[in-house]
Amino acid sequence: MTKRALITGLTGQDGSYLAEFLVEKGYEVFGLVRRSSSSNLQRVSHLGKKLHILSGDLLDQSSLMDVITESQPDEIYNLASQSYVPLSWTQPALTAEYTALGVSRLLESIRRCKPDARFYQASSSEVFGQPDESPQNERTAFRPRNPYGVAKAYAHWMTINYRSQYHLYACCGITYTHESPRRGAEFVFRKITRTAAMIKLGLATELKLGNIDAVRDWCYAKDVVKAMWLMLSKMSRMTM
Repeated sequence: MTKRALITGLTGQDGSYLAEFLVEKGYEVFGLVRRSSSSNLQRVSHLGKKLHILSGDLLDQSSLMDVITESQPDEIYNLASQSYVPLSWTQPALTAEYTALGVSRLLESIRRCKPDARFYQASSSEVFGQPDESPQNERTAFRPRNPYGVAKAYAHWMTINYRSQYHLYACCGITYTHESPRRGAEFVFRKITRTAAMIKLGLATELKLGNIDAVRDWCYAKDVVKAMWLMLSKMSRMTM
């Protein structure tokens, strides 16, 4: 029987690679897209009719319930959020609505409409903030230092609490920075490569960066989405 997957954040880097990966695995793939961004499908346009696009919004509980009821997914991947850290300082309330409370709405919709679906929540290394240990692990204390990290910490713990309280198959993947050719131009690697190309073409003369002393781990986006799928492919229920 063909498995069904619902992806939020379909139009982003991770959502597009995950949709591609699941289609290759033989899944029937549904993508949740806000009506205002329904035309922004360049990253998944090559998949054509292999994708089912559904309108919904993490700010709207009823739309989430409608989408889950219509798609009847076996797996749900929540990759949607306001994910740009600097913007979370200028729009902290909006970041909280999408990145934190949006996950509560989605979990409640799953509980009501499809409690047997397996759920993946995209957590983030920003929950650690300035950790006391390196490398970090699942038991490292959360000390978020920006509104985005705070919102991700809320979403992480709500996922754990819904799993415990309602016995959902729900898990969090704490990912670090991951890159690809589909990365948004506002992020540091794309900023560097894009500006280098512009300098070569004579369209720019300098590259401006923020804190050049920051230390990060990087990986490849395609490896990350495979890990998401593997987490939901486990036979037993997650305990962490």
